[in-house]
Amino acid sequence: MVDRDKVLIGVGAGVAAALLAAACVLLVIWLYRRRASVAARTRSVESPTATLRADGGRCASLDSSVSVSVVSESLVDWGHPPPAKRAAFWAWRGGGAGNNGREPPPLTVSGIPKYHYKDLQKATSNFTTILGQGSFGPVYKAVMATGEVVAVKVLASDSRQGEREFQTEVALLSRLHHRNLVNLVGYCVEKGQRILIYEYMSNGSLARLLYGDNKRNLSWQERLQIAHDISHGIEYLHEGAVPSVIHRDLKSDNILLDHSMRAKVADFGLSKEEVYDGRKSGLKGTYGYMDPDYMSTNKLTKKSDVYSFGIILFELITAINPQQGLMDYINLAAIGGEGRVDWDEILDKDLLVGSIPEEVRMLADVAYRCVNKSPRKRPWISEVTQAISRLRQRQLTKHDALTLPRSETRTVLRRIEYQHVELSDLTSMKELTPIRA
Repeated sequence: MVDRDKVLIGVGAGVAAALLAAACVLLVIWLYRRRASVAARTRSVESPTATLRADGGRCASLDSSVSVSVVSESLVDWGHPPPAKRAAFWAWRGGGAGNNGREPPPLTVSGIPKYHYKDLQKATSNFTTILGQGSFGPVYKAVMATGEVVAVKVLASDSRQGEREFQTEVALLSRLHHRNLVNLVGYCVEKGQRILIYEYMSNGSLARLLYGDNKRNLSWQERLQIAHDISHGIEYLHEGAVPSVIHRDLKSDNILLDHSMRAKVADFGLSKEEVYDGRKSGLKGTYGYMDPDYMSTNKLTKKSDVYSFGIILFELITAINPQQGLMDYINLAAIGGEGRVDWDEILDKDLLVGSIPEEVRMLADVAYRCVNKSPRKRPWISEVTQAISRLRQRQLTKHDALTLPRSETRTVLRRIEYQHVELSDLTSMKELTPIRA
């Protein structure tokens, strides 16, 4: 009897131990599945190929092809953030309560809203309000449901390079934000279409103002302001963005002007981050603006952008199209009569009035430094910005002198003379302060 009780107790203990072991196994399996589920949800809101800060900060990590998931057909959106955050975002964007009760486009992993094709189709009157045609494709004017006016750029169906340019533009402009860069406000990947949505720049491109059918005479003040704006935009790309960005296609067609004639740099489809610096790169750019050193070596550097900007500066002061022999005119003027530079030969006739030519010649000196055949002898963009800023300050000081009492005029004239000496040092054909490698 005692032996039977011992057997029953042993069997019961064995069953209990088996049940406890089974429970432990089930608990481990449940915990493992739960952890896997959380990890899967985490991965679904992260880009596998890009790390982009939602607040548009400078830190970003792109792979070598800049193929971020934010522009693929299988793109995974953040979905709808909490209502409070959504309202705050659209209040900053100018939307929110004023968008007729419509739900704003969802944010994506790039932080840029994604729009529906049907909404863009309606906003552009079925893509009939065309503004222009670029290498990427046609650009349309659109009036959104919120009343906001934007520019809609549609990738041409036969554009092979366009897909990569589209990806690059979204990836870069999700982190690049500056008053002198055109703002990307959204994009669309739907119905086989790739569409970019920008802020609307009512005065169009600089090229159109200089050479278009409705070209207009720009005052010296406007030209100097435009040069100043462009230099600040490039300076941000080269020295403010992290990592730095080389635009690679700076030209007057890619300089857009808003209603106040303030200039912004646009079209980043060919741009490269500085991590590519020193590597051989396939030639990309526009004839007339391309750095001859880049064309001969295939090596892309920031100085390639400086060369292109120098060409744009000469466009501003000559109104001569780079694709119609501008560089030939520049070289002829640089070896003018008696071996001295004679920019007056090529200045826009609208600038040959009063004392303005003196300042125009100074800007031409700066531009000529930028287009030096040797990249090492070109100034850095920050040095160019400094020279243009001093020119603007000189101009403003002269304007103030005209409105001052005679007793104060002499002091102002001395200040102008001092600034003239400083500018002469900056724009001389000698090397600027130690040129960095």
